[in-house]
Amino acid sequence: MTESTLRVGFVYPELLGTYGDRGNAVVLVQRARWRGHPAELVEVPAGAPIPGGLDVYLFGGGEDDPMHLAGAGMRDSRATIERAVAAGAVVLAVCGGFQLVGRRYLAADGTVLDGIGLLDLETRAGATRLIGEVVVDPDPPLPRLTGFENHWGRTTLGPDLAPLGRVVTGGGNGDGQRVEGARAGRVVGTYLHGPVLARNPALADQLIADALDVATLEPLDTALESRLRAERLHAGTARGARRWWQARRLARG
Repeated sequence: MTESTLRVGFVYPELLGTYGDRGNAVVLVQRARWRGHPAELVEVPAGAPIPGGLDVYLFGGGEDDPMHLAGAGMRDSRATIERAVAAGAVVLAVCGGFQLVGRRYLAADGTVLDGIGLLDLETRAGATRLIGEVVVDPDPPLPRLTGFENHWGRTTLGPDLAPLGRVVTGGGNGDGQRVEGARAGRVVGTYLHGPVLARNPALADQLIADALDVATLEPLDTALESRLRAERLHAGTARGARRWWQARRLARG
């Protein structure tokens, strides 16, 4: 019996590929292949319908104008995406993609950009941009996550929607709740760039396992990834410590 191919779709790379988010697709495909599992990267060009039948749907970050174009295409393909998720597909949505899989984005000028409602969340434009290293503590068994953020959004989760994790360093969703991202079943949203799956191989492997519908995957040699994680986690926690001391000095006058 021939083993089925893991089909990883990167949606609208021309519009939603900010800060190297295409790397998330490359990581998933390569980590599956290293385990001997056939995998292919399917790029869905802007303007094309988003196909059904993919095992993973990846949406990256984008600026305001590209997000409006991407949002229109995603809304046109909403029913297809919903059917794929109901059938077990995995979704990873980063930054602008995270906002677009929510219910709506309210821009600073009052413009409303409707999302596709995969996640019960709403985003408003903030007064300042959140930029820098982020460290997040997710629920076990995932280890601490690292990434960097660069966004205006202030995202508020619905009452029954769980965050991806609690913020240790950085702004995260930015709405004052000190949480980052969101997760509902096999749909994951986050503001973490890096790309996030290159920085966090455990998260990548969990998405692969979910897409393959298996409990565990064969371990890989993660020496290089571990070095990157350690360096970025140190940078992120050092940033948090500096901010704590700065706040303390200001409080003391």
